[in-house]
Amino acid sequence: MEEMEEELKCPVCGSFYREPIILPCSHNLCQACARNILVQTPESESPQSRRASGSGVSDYDYLDLDKMSLYSEADSGYGSYGGFASAPTTPCQKSPNGVRVFPPAMPPPATHLSPALAPVPRNSCITCPQCHRSLILDDRGLRGFPKNRVLEGVIDRYQQSKAAALKCQLCEKAPKEATVMCEQCDVFYCDPCRLRCHPPRGPLAKHRLVPPAQGRVSRRLSPRKVSTCTDHELENHSMYCVQCKMPVCYQCLEEGKHSSHEVKALGAMWKLHKSQLSQALNGLSDRAKEAKEFLVQLRNMVQQIQENSVEFEACLVAQCDALIDALNRRKAQLLARVNKEHEHKLKVVRDQISHCTVKLRQTTGLMEYCLEVIKENDPSGFLQISDALIRRVHLTEDQWGKGTLTPRMTTDFDLSLDNSPLLQSIHQLDFVQMKASSPVPATPILQLEECCTHNNSATLSWKQPPLSTVPADGYILELDDGNGGQFREVYVGKETMCTVDGLHFNSTYNARIKAFNKTGVSQYSKTLVLQTSEVDIKKLLAVAWFAFDPSSAHSDIIFSNDNLTVTCSSYDDRVVLGKTGFSKGVHYWELTVDRYDNHPDPAFGVARIDVMKDVMLGKDDKAWAMYVDNNRSWFMHNNSHTNRTEGGITKGATIGVLLDLNRKNLTFFINDEQQGPIAFENVEGMFFPAVSLNRNVQVTLHTGLPVPDFYSSRASIA
Repeated sequence: MEEMEEELKCPVCGSFYREPIILPCSHNLCQACARNILVQTPESESPQSRRASGSGVSDYDYLDLDKMSLYSEADSGYGSYGGFASAPTTPCQKSPNGVRVFPPAMPPPATHLSPALAPVPRNSCITCPQCHRSLILDDRGLRGFPKNRVLEGVIDRYQQSKAAALKCQLCEKAPKEATVMCEQCDVFYCDPCRLRCHPPRGPLAKHRLVPPAQGRVSRRLSPRKVSTCTDHELENHSMYCVQCKMPVCYQCLEEGKHSSHEVKALGAMWKLHKSQLSQALNGLSDRAKEAKEFLVQLRNMVQQIQENSVEFEACLVAQCDALIDALNRRKAQLLARVNKEHEHKLKVVRDQISHCTVKLRQTTGLMEYCLEVIKENDPSGFLQISDALIRRVHLTEDQWGKGTLTPRMTTDFDLSLDNSPLLQSIHQLDFVQMKASSPVPATPILQLEECCTHNNSATLSWKQPPLSTVPADGYILELDDGNGGQFREVYVGKETMCTVDGLHFNSTYNARIKAFNKTGVSQYSKTLVLQTSEVDIKKLLAVAWFAFDPSSAHSDIIFSNDNLTVTCSSYDDRVVLGKTGFSKGVHYWELTVDRYDNHPDPAFGVARIDVMKDVMLGKDDKAWAMYVDNNRSWFMHNNSHTNRTEGGITKGATIGVLLDLNRKNLTFFINDEQQGPIAFENVEGMFFPAVSLNRNVQVTLHTGLPVPDFYSSRASIA
């Protein structure tokens, strides 16, 4: 009830309503607060002057809103009444609950009279502080507004449901505990407020003061005040004016303005409006429920955002670290190349230094030898070696002149790192898809009240969360294998309901749903646990009720009797399957022959879902069948005929099919007698009841039957 408290507080004073009145705009005000916000208007705008000029058709004349600037969205907290010479510009104020109100031009005179009885200035105007509609009061003043007795009652009940300690109703800040209650004023006082506001003298001396607890009891036991007519104060409301939508008294009907209006009984309209309010509340309650679910979704989104943020940051850091590692590896490779070039240059220069040093030593030695030879004084001896020395000197000189004194290597490194593309890529590094683009749809909600199982089928229904703004292109429904294994997709599409057939009997399945759109997929919904039909252990029978399936049958098959009876429009054999598939347990069903003309060969048995539909049952490897005429029968699988058995069918015959998946065999019966041996063994997988027939045959299916007694006995012995 605490959430309702704001509905019970006056928009002007911010406290609980005291003697609330109803404005024509349906909002409420305390009587005292209504008087406090009255503004006097010029004589030309009074209702009397309007009536005298022929204008004004109601007791309350709404002012032209174009003439009145209450306040604008961009103002600084001030409002003024335009068009009134006598209305000064007055700063507006805010009530404790944030609603802007206009204070009176001067404080009201002190009086002990109630606000309704105190005189109201002539030509007064009141502006609703909530919707800002303004109206001019007539001669009745505030007495012209009806009192909201219902709101008073709700406030009384709400205050009584609060804490046991009653608080003073006149304390301005922190209310103190009440010590007395005045029965006449119907107000709880603390001692300081009683001495200040309710002195024991004058007319107030005759008021009866009682303890707060006794006052609460007397208030609770006091009869509800009867609402009286605003035009005829001595008359109670007795009828309801449909045109004016307000209660009226009998004098209003006889001599007032409601005399020509349609009226109805007050009690009947009271019940009708209560019913209408209840119906409206039902819709609002649904919206509130959806809002609560939406809040839960938003709170979950907060947690999910935090988790996704941590995960995304870790991913981003890992990606950047990978780039840094790749750059460091490339840096090491480039440094290795620089070092290799460095070593090569040093080797070349050092080799040239060594070569030049040896050559210079040889040249110096030759020069010193020649100088010593020149010092010799023996001409003949000199001439013997001079030619050879001259040739050696010239040869040595030539050797120095062939680029020997030119460096073989430069000191510069002819390497230039082109990093501009990489720097540009780093600057352009950004997210491929920003989160501001179309988000993924919200997580679907499974509608538990519409999800159910029947036999070995499961129907699931889901919806988008309330107030979801992101559309879903489709949904993906997943089921596990019935043994707690991995989930697999069983439906992908736009529908919000799906029936899954062919499940195992007596198994527990887990189901979940997610939505998708072009951006991606949503989170999975909560997992729903589904239980398929149980198996009768005593009879080894999984009782199943099913009919023929029109959706998988050949187009020539004709259905009737709620899809339990079938025939064919063609002379060729056509196949029809049952709606329910079996993969575990023992199952028995029967077919009665309603019509049998010209000795056809109908076939009965089981088949895979993808069996051929335009040939006799058993012609392919997807069916196991018994085909029978009026004299004998055969078993057939993959076009192989076996076990010819005497005994056929006629009109009215009954064919029984017993599929024992516990023992993995298939047996047939005609008129409650087993037809031949066990027809097929080692049958495994998913099988659907199947029949093939032509236009000369009509059969009716019977399901949910017990296993033949002799077979049950044999199974229990085994």
